[in-house]
Amino acid sequence: MRASNYNAYHKTKIAIVCLFLFSAEIWAQAGDLKAAPSATQPEVPKDTLGRNTPKGTVLGFLSAARKGNAEIAALYLNTPLRGGEASALAHQLGVVLDRKLPARLNQISETPEGSVPDPLRPDEDVVGTIETESGALDIIVERVDRGKGGKVWLFSRKTLASIPAVFRELNTPAFERFLPDFIVHTRLVGVPIFQWLALFVGMPLLYLLTGLLSRTLASGVGMVRRRLGHHAGAKNAQIFPAPVRLLLVALVIRLLLKSITLPLLARQLWSTIALLIAIVASIWSLWLLTGLAERYALEYRPSLSGSASVLRLFRRLLDGSLLFAGLLFVLYHFGINVTAALAGLGVGGIAVALAAQKTLENVIGGVSLIADQALRVGDFLSLGDVQGTVEDVGLRSTRIRTLERTLVSLPNGQIANMKLETISVRDKFWFHPVIGLRYETTPVQLRTILSNFRESLRRHPNVDPSSVRVRFIRFGAFSLDVDIFAYASADDWSNFLEIQEELLFGIIDVVHMAGAGIAFPSQTTYLATDGSDKLGRLFASAGERREAEQVA
Repeated sequence: MRASNYNAYHKTKIAIVCLFLFSAEIWAQAGDLKAAPSATQPEVPKDTLGRNTPKGTVLGFLSAARKGNAEIAALYLNTPLRGGEASALAHQLGVVLDRKLPARLNQISETPEGSVPDPLRPDEDVVGTIETESGALDIIVERVDRGKGGKVWLFSRKTLASIPAVFRELNTPAFERFLPDFIVHTRLVGVPIFQWLALFVGMPLLYLLTGLLSRTLASGVGMVRRRLGHHAGAKNAQIFPAPVRLLLVALVIRLLLKSITLPLLARQLWSTIALLIAIVASIWSLWLLTGLAERYALEYRPSLSGSASVLRLFRRLLDGSLLFAGLLFVLYHFGINVTAALAGLGVGGIAVALAAQKTLENVIGGVSLIADQALRVGDFLSLGDVQGTVEDVGLRSTRIRTLERTLVSLPNGQIANMKLETISVRDKFWFHPVIGLRYETTPVQLRTILSNFRESLRRHPNVDPSSVRVRFIRFGAFSLDVDIFAYASADDWSNFLEIQEELLFGIIDVVHMAGAGIAFPSQTTYLATDGSDKLGRLFASAGERREAEQVA
């Protein structure tokens, strides 16, 4: 595969990864905002505030606190306080969670029963742990029975009792004191301006800076190597390839999240972005490693050069497995039941198999062709009315470069049912001309020519002497036909054409030296006159005969 095709191939795969991963994030966030129970859960009385699950309670409270609606936020607390006191406590809890709760909202249970971390307390669920001056504090929600309204999850009284003390420990985030009030307090779609700037300006700038650092270090290393006399003409190797730079960006984001204080939803967003970047970079890095391993095997292990198609197939299967594993990890991170998804593949696989019979036929055909090594990249073959060189053997189709330099793609399922003649793997080339000698050739000349033909062929260094066979086979319509049979050893078709040319010139020399000639299509016509013709009788009586020959 050429370099441009290779780069386009990898860019396409990376784009697919990004599309799937970031689409998964959007779906998951949409599900978080709705906090709707899954269809497999038993029906329970639906709470208008979404407090049927621990996750619904946490997200609903954070949404109300973020909007400044303290009265609604207080409804998520299991407290005897009412009015302004309940609203004040809700405000304090909102600030504490916004500053200190770990950004692991996706791991909070979405079932009405909760995650049941402690079987002795089935109606309690720990949604996170925050660090305070007095030690770690578990943020607990508890399930409270509201009678006809059913059971709902509320922040526990034990947790609420510690919130005022933790609230007094908080200060304004240090980094916000150095930013203009405009970008801190102005919001766009509910998000502060400085977060949008960090997303669309800071991240690309950080990636470009890592690229600049990579090129600078590469230039320095290349200069040192050239001065030491190693690889004087070699290009500077990349110190930080693109996936490594993405990993550095993800690492920097994680470090910044630990060193600066951001709101909870902002930390959740940036934590998710860092995770997705790390997954994309990891899959990309592994793809590059599989590509390097394939090229190394083909370049430095000659014994594997004949298995190029098998290596390419194995590499693509491995790349697909890595992509699938990455998608499963993303689904697991967003709280989607991976086991149920895998089980659904069994039922969905039947539908896909029925809808894609031809595609599966081609895939199976490609696997069988590669496993049997019926054709390999670089083979020159004849396939039906197509003759050319194999450029790529894919899972669905095989691409062949014809002698007219066009590119033909044939489905593997069709190839598996066709007659395939691999020309490039033959060990010898068949030299089999039929020479026509003129009828004027005498028997002595013919025997001499046959003997000299055999001797000339056996003396040639590229002809197998044991395969030489020269025979006078028939009286043709206008020639005495001589069949020549021999095998010539040649590296390729071009080399064989050179050898064949030498042999044909040798045949011409033998014929001319014997005083004979090569026949060409001709016809002899005999004319006779009527017996009553006087002139004919005169010729007959004189014993003379006239013959006219017309050459066709």
